[in-house]
Amino acid sequence: MQRMTRQRLLIMRIIEDAGRPLSTAEILALTKRRRAGLGIATVYRTVKALGEADWLQSVDMPGSQVRYEKSDKAHHHHFHCRKCDRVFEMHGCLGELHRLTPRGFSMERHEIIITGLCATCLDRRA
Repeated sequence: MQRMTRQRLLIMRIIEDAGRPLSTAEILALTKRRRAGLGIATVYRTVKALGEADWLQSVDMPGSQVRYEKSDKAHHHHFHCRKCDRVFEMHGCLGELHRLTPRGFSMERHEIIITGLCATCLDRRA
């Protein structure tokens, strides 16, 4: 990985502190809250570099932006709020999913994404 800059350290801290996968737009918004004068190009470059260094991994969300989270997390799944578009981690796994694999196939990995409304969006609806 390239040298460790203040901007890179800030983005790493934001990703760690968030506790959930973040899009590049969310990362940029959180840097601005800390009054850092970063632009979206810096966020993209940093995300790319952190991914190449295996510190960061992408979370692909069908029909939405790619999110990013630390690579060192244990196996988990995600909840996507259809209203605010935020993504949250769900810990644990149903297991035994290999039983759903068609005969003669070999499952290598799986990803489960549940879509609905997060607690904040549910409260706003009431």
